[in-house]
Amino acid sequence: MKIGFGAPVAGAWASPENLGYFAGRAEELGYHSLWAFHRLLVPADKDKMAPVYHSVLDPLGALTFAAARSTRIRLGVAVVNLPFVSPAYLAKQSATLDVLSGGRFDLGLGTGWQREEFIASGVSMERRGARAEEYVAALHTLWADEVSSFEGEFYTIPPSRMAPKPVQKPGPPVLLGGSVDAALKRAGRLGAGWISRSATDLTKIHEQIAVVRAAAEEAGKDPAAVRVVVRGVVRAGEEARDDSGERIRLSGSYEQIREDAAWLGEQGVTELFYDLNWDPLIGSPDVTPESATTRAKEILEALAP
Repeated sequence: MKIGFGAPVAGAWASPENLGYFAGRAEELGYHSLWAFHRLLVPADKDKMAPVYHSVLDPLGALTFAAARSTRIRLGVAVVNLPFVSPAYLAKQSATLDVLSGGRFDLGLGTGWQREEFIASGVSMERRGARAEEYVAALHTLWADEVSSFEGEFYTIPPSRMAPKPVQKPGPPVLLGGSVDAALKRAGRLGAGWISRSATDLTKIHEQIAVVRAAAEEAGKDPAAVRVVVRGVVRAGEEARDDSGERIRLSGSYEQIREDAAWLGEQGVTELFYDLNWDPLIGSPDVTPESATTRAKEILEALAP
């Protein structure tokens, strides 16, 4: 199983200095990948939202910055909420990042969930699954075809050309998020893989993986080749407990976290990235940048693959 790291994109540690440092240092330590995420808006009553969402850098901009400070580590976003940006614009952004990084970009897509972001983006929350199907098809024609064209219910691309094309052929791998069965099946059928969400119950992840891989097989794909990427919400130094009193995976000592990572590999996970943005002592905007950075650097070193 490959081990990645969450880029400093939220809260106190999300500075230009840290973004460059953690990209370079994670690469030196052998981490396979560096991941960002997408948060467009936070409701005015932000106390209803977890601290990680209060202040977030744009993921494509942040990863482009990280690309300039690294040479080998893969750069992923988990995930861009596709209703909030046109496929033509995201195709251009993604191709640009893929070119500038030398073919290191992984694009994760989700369908969004926050009402205020849908309103501000001028799109409906209805039929998100159908929208996702068209979105993936539109991306692929823009990346792969000399003359791109698409006509659907949600998106239309008149016959046109987009250049430069991505370095990766036929384009950056598209990984799909989601937790309901329909989304899991869509990830297996259409995507290069599936990305779990921050609130995923890791004790049951093998059940979700089985749905993804069964859908891939039904679509004529090799289920073993489907990627399963898990956002690892790390709680270093504390044994977090669920409602039953059981220790939550990826919490506790560094030894326990490493053991949990190995266990996830046994469940069928192919890639795990430790995301410290969800640690309130790091990803909250209310802690000091100095303390957040010190804690993050310690965890980066301690969990290096």
